Amino acid sequence: MKQHTPARASRRAAQGAALVAGLALLLSACGAPASAPPGQSAAGGSGGSGEKVTIGVGGQTLLTYLPTTLAQQLGFYEKEGLDVDLQDLQGGSKALTAMIGGSTDVTSGYYEHTIQMQAKKQSIEAFVNENLSSGLALVVAPKNEDSITSLEDLKGKNVGVTAPGSSTDMFVKYLLTKDGMKGTDASVSAVGAGSSAVAAVENGQVDAAVMLEPDISVLAKRIGHAPKIIADVRTPEGLKEVFGTSSWPSSSLYAKTDWLQKNPETAKKLAAAIQETLQWISDHSGEEIAAKMPQKYAGGDEKQYAKVIGELKKTLNTTGEFTEEGAQAVLETQRVANPEVGDKEIDLSKTYTNEYLK
Repeated sequence: MKQHTPARASRRAAQGAALVAGLALLLSACGAPASAPPGQSAAGGSGGSGEKVTIGVGGQTLLTYLPTTLAQQLGFYEKEGLDVDLQDLQGGSKALTAMIGGSTDVTSGYYEHTIQMQAKKQSIEAFVNENLSSGLALVVAPKNEDSITSLEDLKGKNVGVTAPGSSTDMFVKYLLTKDGMKGTDASVSAVGAGSSAVAAVENGQVDAAVMLEPDISVLAKRIGHAPKIIADVRTPEGLKEVFGTSSWPSSSLYAKTDWLQKNPETAKKLAAAIQETLQWISDHSGEEIAAKMPQKYAGGDEKQYAKVIGELKKTLNTTGEFTEEGAQAVLETQRVANPEVGDKEIDLSKTYTNEYLK
């Protein structure tokens, strides 16, 4: 019998070959990581022979999704007898949409989407948890470092997010609402991730932005100093300060419940590959991990890339399991930030499962 243990980035859209080439040149100039156009494989393509599985990733160069890519780089999907095709999409909401529409089988996205979909009467379950923190930070654009010093100063401002409806968007709304403002007091604009996000903040196209690593470190290098940050959950201490918890499940693998029921062995193999990857990460240094990732993800600065990976290791899960505390924390965030969830009755036991873990 099925047992539940009761218990949340992004890519820019490519616009033709000319734009892809232009962004590649920008990457070379600024040191920001690039990715393949949405819907194309950015790292290694398919895993080879075996059972075919297509996974949509909500921004493959972002380190919050590192385990998903690293599992392929280390050959762990293939070891489980799977031929995994990673599709790099423009954000968590885009990856979710692709799965709902049938373009992908599984999503590497934020756990919170399973709660959002239950509120819409659609059954989605996360089955392996990669990260204990969302890894987000609200960064102020250099032009506004003197004028934006608190959340109140964001009223009427334009905040960059990976894509509307993604976890970066929810983070803005949560922070504003928690601070006594309305989630709509600041507008949001899609800036993607990687070089597009770095350029939008550096050039003042947005007043502030919710960013992830390695983009934050790339921005710091570009502007010559650490950017001003208003809220930061890249560390366990920051997570506790913002969300009041030590566990806030974010990047995970999730799928439609009916897909999981029809493909239990495939789900177990995917979970096993991610679990093995998480343990491998735990046992290796930032330098060793960076050396296994696609070289272009380092954006021309492998030393910095390795350093950031080493620092973020502490927020990665080591077992792949979900906890009730973590799931409850995500639900409370959604109740505050997302009117579509609000006070609706949510059965958390149907939003995630540890059943497919070893």
